Amino acid sequence: MRVAIVHYWFVGMRGGEKVIEALCELFPQADIFTHVYRPDAVSPVIRRHKVSTSFISRLPAAYRLYKSYLPLMPMALENLDLRGYDLVISSESGPAKGIVPPADAVHICYCHSPMRYIWNMFHDYRERSGFLTRMMMPPIAHYIRNWDAASASRVDHFVSNSKTVARRVQSYYRRDSDVIFPPVDTAAFRPVETSELEDYYLMVGELVSYKRPDLAVEAFNRTGRKLVIIGGGEMFAKVKAMAGPTVSVLGPQPFSALQHHYARCRALVFPGEEDFGIVPVEAMASGRPVIAYGRGGATETVIADRTGVFFQTQSVEAIIDAIERLEKTDIDPSAITAHAAGFGKEVFTEKMRAYVERRVHEKSTQA
Repeated sequence: MRVAIVHYWFVGMRGGEKVIEALCELFPQADIFTHVYRPDAVSPVIRRHKVSTSFISRLPAAYRLYKSYLPLMPMALENLDLRGYDLVISSESGPAKGIVPPADAVHICYCHSPMRYIWNMFHDYRERSGFLTRMMMPPIAHYIRNWDAASASRVDHFVSNSKTVARRVQSYYRRDSDVIFPPVDTAAFRPVETSELEDYYLMVGELVSYKRPDLAVEAFNRTGRKLVIIGGGEMFAKVKAMAGPTVSVLGPQPFSALQHHYARCRALVFPGEEDFGIVPVEAMASGRPVIAYGRGGATETVIADRTGVFFQTQSVEAIIDAIERLEKTDIDPSAITAHAAGFGKEVFTEKMRAYVERRVHEKSTQA
């Protein structure tokens, strides 16, 4: 069986690329297609595969400005030659599913989310943009939206990374989807003895507005509790400037430092709404509870009063209340770790293997 994997771009190793890495291990013979590819930014597992790029990669400064070429990506995807492939798996968050698959191939789209910047977060992105971008976004988004909805008909089966995303797939594409949670390398994290725990809370992730790091900083400034923040991003300077004496903004850190802080913090603070959210699962794999906003993917991974607590409004007061509730809640670290194991890489691999085999078999019996 000839397999093609289509991913939007390879410029780092985030959640979407971790899914591709797992798919590469599941299908070692697969060829990869993408818009932009930086070999030095991805894992050796991905680099072992043949990677073909669309014409976007040949445009000026594509490594940096690839998102600016979004209006050209529908044409770029449709120009990719997928003749001869029996199975196509597209990885959708940026545009990827809009390829033209062979008529007799099975096309499965693993959807991290319909494109946020044209669908559910369009107004957020536009609000944060400069004047020229704000003027250009409505007509461009209208065109991309129409193409994106139409290209959903080229997908045989959708798999969503959470129930939250499955609802978006139904809302925007009018398509049902099966849910298979993305792979989390839970084996890379472990809890420590109680004597090794330290008196600080932790926030991990890219510092961008929708993740609401500002709320976390203000909550810990007010209470005088200690907070450690790991991550870079467009809000790094602002967050650093906001931080009071009990808030430490460390910026990006090596994986070993991340493991250390996950295992020793009192709890992870997760104030944003995510499609799935790998960070809470990594914290739970380290035996630590999660204080999370009660919307999005965290509601599918965190169990209230067993592996963490939720707050229902994105406000400083709600976060402070959740911290105080957690400090009064008796939570068993071993139960947290056991729960996190259900989101491990092996679980994803086996579910995807079974799903693909079933869908390919269905297609063959219909022929």
